[in-house]
Amino acid sequence: MNETPKPTPPMRAAILPVTPLQQNCSLIWCTKTMKAALVDPGGDLDKLKAGVEKAGVTLEKILITHGHLDHCGQAGMLADELGLPIEGPHQDDLFWIEKLDGDGARYGMEARSFTPTRWLEHGDTVTVGELTLDVIHCPGHTPGHVVFFHEPSRFAIVGDVLFQGSIGRTDFPMGNHQDLIDAITQRLWPLGDDVMFIPGHGPTSTFGQERKTNAFVSDYALS
Repeated sequence: MNETPKPTPPMRAAILPVTPLQQNCSLIWCTKTMKAALVDPGGDLDKLKAGVEKAGVTLEKILITHGHLDHCGQAGMLADELGLPIEGPHQDDLFWIEKLDGDGARYGMEARSFTPTRWLEHGDTVTVGELTLDVIHCPGHTPGHVVFFHEPSRFAIVGDVLFQGSIGRTDFPMGNHQDLIDAITQRLWPLGDDVMFIPGHGPTSTFGQERKTNAFVSDYALS
């Protein structure tokens, strides 16, 4: 008896860690069109271009979760080289992006400020091929941080908002701990316990797992 082959998922993702901070740059693509986006290409551009080539996809844009060096320090350089638009983050992170050149020199990393093709607001959508991802504004780690959510795949890219077992730092300029807790519990948890997410650093997890075990934002920790 022949098994029915599983249908190809509409979206695939690969994690490409970059920079000395091992930031999870994500390559996401539409399996129907093989059009792709890099989310948070903070550095190591040769590695990222090799990853795109290996996946056999066509890069059509760059998406940014927030303005920190390890997430977007080389996004403008890649966009200029390949002629790609940059979408994100929210405009409240403009001050972070404007100081990328100085931050790069301070941390010994090549970085350059840029102007996004499109700033993103809560409730916006972005497209990759025929995929549509929801934009969720989640301030706290930075004021302009956004999350990208593909509802049909039950999948999110959350940047430095949430990690397996932890949450983003809030001791940076314009960081706010309560804003971060509110963003996680009021904007991410309602998406569903089954949502798998790629964080900005470290291993993947699900919202349900973090609601059970995360020492900062589990239901028990906040009760």
